[in-house]
Amino acid sequence: MECPKCKNAVLLDSQLPGKIPVKRCSECKGIWISSKHYRDLQHKQPQKQATPDLLQQKIDIPFTPSSVDGRAGLCPECGRYLSRAKVKYRQPFFIEYCQECGGFWLDEGEWDVLSALGLSSSLEQFFDRQWQMQMREQESLANERQTLIDKLGEDLARVIFALGDRLVEHPNGDYALAYLMRKAANNMDMQEFKKFKEEKFDRDH
Repeated sequence: MECPKCKNAVLLDSQLPGKIPVKRCSECKGIWISSKHYRDLQHKQPQKQATPDLLQQKIDIPFTPSSVDGRAGLCPECGRYLSRAKVKYRQPFFIEYCQECGGFWLDEGEWDVLSALGLSSSLEQFFDRQWQMQMREQESLANERQTLIDKLGEDLARVIFALGDRLVEHPNGDYALAYLMRKAANNMDMQEFKKFKEEKFDRDH
């Protein structure tokens, strides 16, 4: 069995903590875990949902993405191209999956990171389109919240977050939202009017 990333490098029998059988590359140290052994792991460990906050947690493991992380590869079992999914960890990296035989390839250090985060038995979700969409929505919301904090300051932003949650839960919250939108529109109109007056004053003088 040959390594998907290194030319002419063989995969040797090895074990992960917990006596999980894998094949390890003799050169790049990446690992291949077969579908059978991965399913056995899932029966022993609970699956966990990956979230943006979880993936940004600090863990006491030094990690640098492998130099072969950017390479595409072929499944060492059936020869099909491996699908790639990005793990948006603090230092993002890709993991690979064979849609034919169900095995996973992880470059050196990636299994350690995912295990520390409690995600080593939940690898399929990184390849699920619905999960990917949910992750993008959560990231967009997190970026929006951070922008609001940067623009308004943390204290006022927290007030806005709490008010927003209350209005969403209130049966007549839409009236308050409509009021705020009118208030914002009127404020923009007033700013435009002031700008027009200032420009007219400059032209006249």
